[in-house]
Amino acid sequence: MDAAHQEAAARAATAGESARLPQPSTETARLPREEVPEPARTHEDRGRHQEIAAKSRELQRVWYGEPLGTLFRRLLDDLGLNQARLAAVLGLSAPMLSQLMSGQRAKIGNPSVVQRVQLLQELAAQVADGSVPAAEATVRMDEIRASRGGSVLSTGQTGSTSGGAPTVRRVVREMQALLRSVASAQDIVAAAALIADDHPELAELLRVYGAGRTSEAIDHYATHQG
Repeated sequence: MDAAHQEAAARAATAGESARLPQPSTETARLPREEVPEPARTHEDRGRHQEIAAKSRELQRVWYGEPLGTLFRRLLDDLGLNQARLAAVLGLSAPMLSQLMSGQRAKIGNPSVVQRVQLLQELAAQVADGSVPAAEATVRMDEIRASRGGSVLSTGQTGSTSGGAPTVRRVVREMQALLRSVASAQDIVAAAALIADDHPELAELLRVYGAGRTSEAIDHYATHQG
């Protein structure tokens, strides 16, 4: 066999071996590098999100007395609002309100928003007991929306009753909102314990307004203002 025939035979043999080698399929090439199946990853992500939401709701219970989803839904029902309107009154974006309600976000970072929440809760209670008619409630919500979250003890109309003077309940809720916007209930109780021996009255104030129920704080306020 001459050299040309030998070279042709060698090329044919090489081609045959290559044809028998396993070749990567296009499907294999498109597989993601992570070998966890998509359904498993989706289930894992869902579980992680649920865990984060549960922790957020527990923190909200400590900071605000109940999960914000529960609190905001009650305001929606009592004041006849939708989520977009509630977000506008509070000074939040609609996505931020949704995240707070679902537990994707735990804390309201702006103290002014916390104070507006307190004012809306007071307004909802007045609407429920009939002391504020629906038409006036709409005006009051516009005033709350325009407010900067200032003290309810200001001389302006925002945060005042129809008679122009703040109610004891509103003053108490304002104090609670201020304390709870800077520290959790556990931290406030811990701070009160540190000063209890030397300053028992101040420690009691911290405990009552920072971690107690609104009814207890109202009683405390009435006792010390009477």
